[in-house]
Amino acid sequence: MRAPAVCGRAAGEWLSARAGRCLAGSLALYVLTALLSPADPLDLRVYRTLAPHVLSGGLYDHVVRTGPPIPELPFTYPPFAALALLPLAHLPWTAAIALWRALSLAAVLVLTAGALRLLCPRPGGRVRDRALLWAAAGPWLEPVRHTLDQGQINLLLGAVVVGALAFRRGAACRGMAVGLAASLKLTPGVGGLYLLATRQWRAALWAFAAAVASVTLAWCVAPGESARYWSVLVTDTRRVGPVGSVRNQSLRGALTRLLGPDVTASALWWTVLALVTLAAARALLAAVRRDDPLGALVTVELYGLLVCPVSWSHHWIWCLPAMIWLAHGPHRGRALSRAALAVWAAATGARLVPRLIGVEDGLPRSGPYPLTLAWPGCVYVVCAVLTLLALALAVRPAEGPERVRAPGSEPSSARTDGSLLP
Repeated sequence: MRAPAVCGRAAGEWLSARAGRCLAGSLALYVLTALLSPADPLDLRVYRTLAPHVLSGGLYDHVVRTGPPIPELPFTYPPFAALALLPLAHLPWTAAIALWRALSLAAVLVLTAGALRLLCPRPGGRVRDRALLWAAAGPWLEPVRHTLDQGQINLLLGAVVVGALAFRRGAACRGMAVGLAASLKLTPGVGGLYLLATRQWRAALWAFAAAVASVTLAWCVAPGESARYWSVLVTDTRRVGPVGSVRNQSLRGALTRLLGPDVTASALWWTVLALVTLAAARALLAAVRRDDPLGALVTVELYGLLVCPVSWSHHWIWCLPAMIWLAHGPHRGRALSRAALAVWAAATGARLVPRLIGVEDGLPRSGPYPLTLAWPGCVYVVCAVLTLLALALAVRPAEGPERVRAPGSEPSSARTDGSLLP
């Protein structure tokens, strides 16, 4: 048993010594594949084409025509997002693609560096090398690659949130980052739960203030679109896409494929939701007690993806911080952490969800969803639940760099030296 561990450490040291070259090679290979097999960034096309309608009206009436199985893509974000995305309309299409993907690739590095900073706030060569290696792996994980191919905004928002939480000491900056990210797309709003759980009260107030200010600004510029969005469209999941598609990796999506479209009316749905909520609550409490800010952030983000009605596979970019916690956090040597990391790596590295999507698109439109496709289609839900269980069972390490505290949070009663502050 010791020989594989020794070989693993040797391989890790060899890669760490060449972390910069690994990242450069990964980026060069990504650029080459993007040029040889260009993907049409449909989401970026939606941002660029439809955002100007926030000024003229009809933001939520116009669509971008695509093809089957989803022939039309509407604008589904709050009006403030359309205002923020307006500059894209003034760029040539090729320049917009190049700029957006360059920023998204930079965001991957911010995401990995920020996650490792939350896990181990003492900067050093080892942490830097790990960040570079994880950033090199990032473009080859399915949610990250899907985000890049689609021109989605997920990586940028994730980098804003993680970067502010990890590298900024001021409560205003951290809170405003969470609030503005949630104003652009609702899903990052779950970061507010992280601020509350880690007792960053002032940052939470700043997040709320930033969100209110952005909604108010958008209401002043586009009152009709704002009233329509916040009163009707915000809860209309039909505009987002088919909930039962394997593209949707939320808990509701998985159970819909297994049990049928009326799953939310069944007792089983509420039982499973309650169990997942209890697991997430236990994981969050355990992370807070052991002063594990990355564990707390991963917990709330994965829980948000699970309970959201629609969580497309590209929303799951939080697999990257989750895998970092499983690989380097407390209990990283435990069987459950290793199993969760292995399942994440296999599912995202093998691009399982896109393969399932290809099979699903060839199915007849009528009849029950085949169980042979429904069960593997639960893969990200399984990964998230395994990670939550690993987080819940982890305890405070006796020593070492993993004992950390969320930047800006109040120290626990057991902490007196404060030496681990970033």
